[in-house]
Amino acid sequence: MSIVALATAGATLALRDSNATQLEREGLRLAALLDAARAQSRTTGIPVSWRPTAQGFEFQGLRPPAEGGPPSGLHTAGRAWLDSQTLARIVRPADAASLVLGPEPLIPVQRLELSLGERRLQLETDGLGPFRVVPGEASP
Repeated sequence: MSIVALATAGATLALRDSNATQLEREGLRLAALLDAARAQSRTTGIPVSWRPTAQGFEFQGLRPPAEGGPPSGLHTAGRAWLDSQTLARIVRPADAASLVLGPEPLIPVQRLELSLGERRLQLETDGLGPFRVVPGEASP
């Protein structure tokens, strides 16, 4: 019985949808970057925003680190998605071109959707807490 259980668990892990895994990894990465940019905005007092681009996304308003200071990795001109087929769409605020990350401690409620193939997930913040990954529904 134990051997059957182990074989079933192994098969389940092996058959996991690679798009779901890749999208989850992308969501966690982006949530961490959004929170880091938000913290940097609050620390420096400079407004920072995030927007999707054709190949990925970019942060606007971040200053490069002082000479000799540690790099944050946020101020590159643009960042590519881990998978080139990943798409991003800002859901809330509706029709927004970018997300505002600071410098105010309380930002608007914001949500964006990432998709890869038929898989979807959302990242959201209530405006006070960090961004978090929320699983989405597969499209029909």
